[in-house]
Amino acid sequence: MIKYLQIFVVLVFSLIEVSAQDSMIYNIIDDVSSERIEKDITKLVSFGTRHTLSDTISKTRGIGAARRWIKKEFEKISNNCGDCLDVFYEKSYVTSETYNEPSPRERIIFPTWIYNVVAVQRGTKFPNRYIIMSGDIDSRISDPTNYLDDSPGANDNASGMAGTIEAARVLSQYKFDNSIIYVGLSGEEQGLLGGKSLVKYGKQKGWDMIGILNNDMIGNIEGVDGVIDNRSFRIFSEPFFFNSKYSNKLNMRTGGGENDGDSRQLARYVHKIVKKYMPELNPIMIYRLDRFGRGGHHRPFNDEGIAGIRIMEAHENYNRQHNDIRTENGVEYGDVISGVNFNYAAKLTAVNAISLAMIASSPKPPKNLKIGGIVEPSVKFKWDRPDDSSIVGYKIYWRETTSSTWDNSRTIDDTNSFTLNGIVIDNFIFGISSVNSKGFESIVAFPQGTFRD
Repeated sequence: MIKYLQIFVVLVFSLIEVSAQDSMIYNIIDDVSSERIEKDITKLVSFGTRHTLSDTISKTRGIGAARRWIKKEFEKISNNCGDCLDVFYEKSYVTSETYNEPSPRERIIFPTWIYNVVAVQRGTKFPNRYIIMSGDIDSRISDPTNYLDDSPGANDNASGMAGTIEAARVLSQYKFDNSIIYVGLSGEEQGLLGGKSLVKYGKQKGWDMIGILNNDMIGNIEGVDGVIDNRSFRIFSEPFFFNSKYSNKLNMRTGGGENDGDSRQLARYVHKIVKKYMPELNPIMIYRLDRFGRGGHHRPFNDEGIAGIRIMEAHENYNRQHNDIRTENGVEYGDVISGVNFNYAAKLTAVNAISLAMIASSPKPPKNLKIGGIVEPSVKFKWDRPDDSSIVGYKIYWRETTSSTWDNSRTIDDTNSFTLNGIVIDNFIFGISSVNSKGFESIVAFPQGTFRD
């Protein structure tokens, strides 16, 4: 009788924690403001151009004025939450000699400083574990070296920058176990320079970077093909790290891990959260680093073994990207503010905000996860328990080898080994997440090796 009573008490408290978790997530969604996002995009556009090489002295025009305004916005947010954000510039100096991006045209035509604007919300339990949300500060028009003419960059990428600021406003009212970094990255159009600088800085500082949610164009709903869609969005993720230093742990040939690198697990995590809490949206996972032949500011993190995904609109309008503002044959070109749907940008900002909240609340994932079960009617797992006292159990996930999402699961107690009976290892892909006392889950860990008893 006492045993059953104990189980009942545990179940009741679990339900209470899950209910509190759901309430927090729904409140975050409700708190995201399309009006504030519109105001911020309008302000960013008002600087005329935010080209990486543009004016840094003027108080009203150029990238210098834009980054100072972003920094002041982060500082204002910090003041409103009791100095909960550590706001600073992270910078690096780039010259034509240090510029090493393959390009048909040199894009650093004179030396410049690349300034990233960083705001860190420290975690209460693991302050050195970071989940990052980024938007890009800079803009460009047809000629990537034209730093003088107007380049409003309303959707590309004032929308992502405004979304990052808005996420900081909303989430700064909460406390999380892990740290969150909100950052405006510069030099994206010149070769992902801000991302390269920040990931180098983070590694030098010893940051444990969980991953980055890169937001690049989250405000357009009218595709160049005429499709209008304010409910779908894309999540780009590469399958594994292409830097050989980080890509040799997935047992791809015999284990089927070619779709289970860290970035792809991060994409699945975001996809799952959206399907649960924002079912009116259609998250589309794209099995590719980025658009065909193109790139974004998550790539420098991937190159250094850090999970990174790109969140963006489903239907691009190429007439509104990287174009001089003009009208030709009745077609309007240019990335102007009339091409941004602020309600849609708010939806994708909410996607980021709830994903950040869940990851920032999550426990550490299983360490050194290994899998066994060759020629057996069961699957065996063993792992090292992470240094995290909040963990109360784990969740085993599996899916068919052709499925993109974790479709089956089983929750287990706090242990470091388990046998999943009745499941044939040959037919499925497996992973395990940690679960903490508040009901939050880590990103799924994929087995890093095999074992036999």
